[in-house]
Amino acid sequence: MDAATKPKLRVATTSLAGCFGCHMSFLDMDEHIFELAQLVEIDRSPLTDLKHCGPCDIGLIEGGVCNAENVHVLREFRANCKTLIAVGACAINGGLPAQRNHLDLGACLQEVYQFREGVTDAAVPDDPELPLLLDKVHPIHEVVRVDYFIPGCPPSGETIWKFLTDLIAGRTPRLPYSLLRFD
Repeated sequence: MDAATKPKLRVATTSLAGCFGCHMSFLDMDEHIFELAQLVEIDRSPLTDLKHCGPCDIGLIEGGVCNAENVHVLREFRANCKTLIAVGACAINGGLPAQRNHLDLGACLQEVYQFREGVTDAAVPDDPELPLLLDKVHPIHEVVRVDYFIPGCPPSGETIWKFLTDLIAGRTPRLPYSLLRFD
């Protein structure tokens, strides 16, 4: 089978607990998105609005793990992706959502929902439709195996493009220092 008839790799993305900034960077690849569409088939992503990931070659995931739904989505995503890439600080180390890790979760929820100035007769939400919060926010590698990490908060679109094109071409991804950013 030559390169012209070789099936395209399937790429999917998803987000857990975070700000969605890494997905914004993915979209900030600008014209590279058109080039990417020539190289791969895009499964679940903000571009497709699919809610579940089918079998994929490459999965990019942003955000930390802060609730039971995040655990479910992450495990399902990992099971469907041959290669999993943690994108951004939240996926790699918990990021900003993990700042609650040094607080007692119950006391934190009471402060937000019950004891705030101006709040009367309020309670911590306990609707069964809400995902159960974990005591701590976890980076994704504490829940599933991760193959690669793209650091940054968020990494730039150019960084994600460079990483993906290296991987798609069969090269070990290498990011020059100039593409690493943590602001």
